[in-house]
Amino acid sequence: MQKNMEEQTPPAKILLAKTALDGHWRGINVVGRALRDAGFEIILVGMAQAEEIVNAALTEDVDLIGLNMGGRIEVVERILEQLAAAELDVPVFAGGTISPKNCRLLAEKGIETFPPGSSLHDIVAAAERLTKGTF
Repeated sequence: MQKNMEEQTPPAKILLAKTALDGHWRGINVVGRALRDAGFEIILVGMAQAEEIVNAALTEDVDLIGLNMGGRIEVVERILEQLAAAELDVPVFAGGTISPKNCRLLAEKGIETFPPGSSLHDIVAAAERLTKGTF
């Protein structure tokens, strides 16, 4: 007897990376767990430079990149430049210590931001919206 098994699409992959050497891991770990519990596959690369993040995104074929930016917008801009140079069209969102001014600057580049105090519900909802159609 043949079983009628539905094909399951794989979960969307989210690469999470820290871009600053601040040593605070709680935020990225809590966000990673919330995203995993929501059904995403999480690739945590830890502290990484722009080139390492882009290479991991290419290698892992991710659907979304989440950056813990530690307040340094120029690092996120460098990552965006390298993603464009690699012709990798993957949405990016950022969290961590982000000033209101930097939130506005990143929003102008299409980057959703989640400064301290952001809800996990909002972060998961953004991930679902940004990966729409990939799982």
